Amino acid sequence: MQEQTYTMLEVANSKPIKLWTQGVPVEPEARQQLMNTAKMPFIFKHMAVMPDVHLGKGSTIGSVIPTMGAIIPAAVGVDIGCGMIAACTSLIASDLPDNLHGLRTAIERAVPHGRSGTRGGRDKGAWDHIPTSADVAWSALESRFKAITDKYPKLAKTNNRNHLGTLGSGNHFIEVCLDEANRVWFMLHSGSRGVGNAIGNLFIELARADMREHIADLPDRDLAYFEEGSQHFDDYVEAVGWAQDFARQNRALMMQAVIAATRQVISKPFDVALEAVNCHHNYVQKERHFGEDILVTRKGAVSAKKGELGIIPGSMGAKSFIVRGLGNEESFCSCSHGAGRAMSRTRAKQLFTVEDQVRATAHVECRKDAAVIDEIPMAYKDIDQVMHAQRELVDVLHTLRQMVCVKG
Repeated sequence: MQEQTYTMLEVANSKPIKLWTQGVPVEPEARQQLMNTAKMPFIFKHMAVMPDVHLGKGSTIGSVIPTMGAIIPAAVGVDIGCGMIAACTSLIASDLPDNLHGLRTAIERAVPHGRSGTRGGRDKGAWDHIPTSADVAWSALESRFKAITDKYPKLAKTNNRNHLGTLGSGNHFIEVCLDEANRVWFMLHSGSRGVGNAIGNLFIELARADMREHIADLPDRDLAYFEEGSQHFDDYVEAVGWAQDFARQNRALMMQAVIAATRQVISKPFDVALEAVNCHHNYVQKERHFGEDILVTRKGAVSAKKGELGIIPGSMGAKSFIVRGLGNEESFCSCSHGAGRAMSRTRAKQLFTVEDQVRATAHVECRKDAAVIDEIPMAYKDIDQVMHAQRELVDVLHTLRQMVCVKG
């Protein structure tokens, strides 16, 4: 019998909410956002909330939303299929160069990252000349994308093929880490890039348009939904599934590029684990729980079925974890997707300085400038508290510490 470490939030005229947040703060705004979602009539059984929970756009980050007969596009959000990939290598700490700056710049050259804000100009975060590996991967996605764009032509004019194998910006990152045995790992965080963003925004607007007559009755306009059986429901399931596959392939391509870049810097031959962990944490899929076939939307949460491997990164400069799921049904077999923000990006920039960033990341080869202050470790929750709160959801297999971090 599993110990239950959640607290129950019961709200009138809504499904209950189970929170794995013992010892972790939950902001009142996030709690209210969760209660709004729990009022929707198609929520199945209860909602599950992970310890990295915080207020999100569209839906609360760190929430697991089980539904029957309906789907909420804004709950999945616009970074469809965002997630993590990690792989262990045969390298050890002593194989890394004493000065890691060369390794960081080699990775930065190999993977387009960031974003140029100039209209009409070249976006530094997109491919200028698409490599063969990205073209081969795109060819496997292209026919399904055409089926989607035949119905929604505006999606054809997005960054799609030229974003496959690129990192993005914000909290997306590439890291070189060491585990408890001083083995070298590669780990990165990204999603479906420009095309996923366009798909998410398009269907969020379609859901609002479909509900125009009674959207005012919703607790939040971001809870606009599609009913199963409708044309837009089926089209969204098709498009979101494709974007999730794009995201998974995007991460795999970047992992290949990181490995190749490292081989340019480190002459010693090395192997990489054949089975890398590659998991989404912003997505929706059909699953079976409590004897029913339902849709599970994980917004900033990772699947943690019994024996399933997952990744829970800490903040820039903190620990990260490779975990194995315990299959806790009460959480719909889920765990957190990270530490979770303790404050907004704007607040972090108000509170901290570049000097604070330099001190907090002294042990990591990374950018230390004003543009990344919003990613400072102190802007996130304590990862040890987050992990303790979900001790009945996952077992920790490996604890990783960052050596190199590339930010978008």
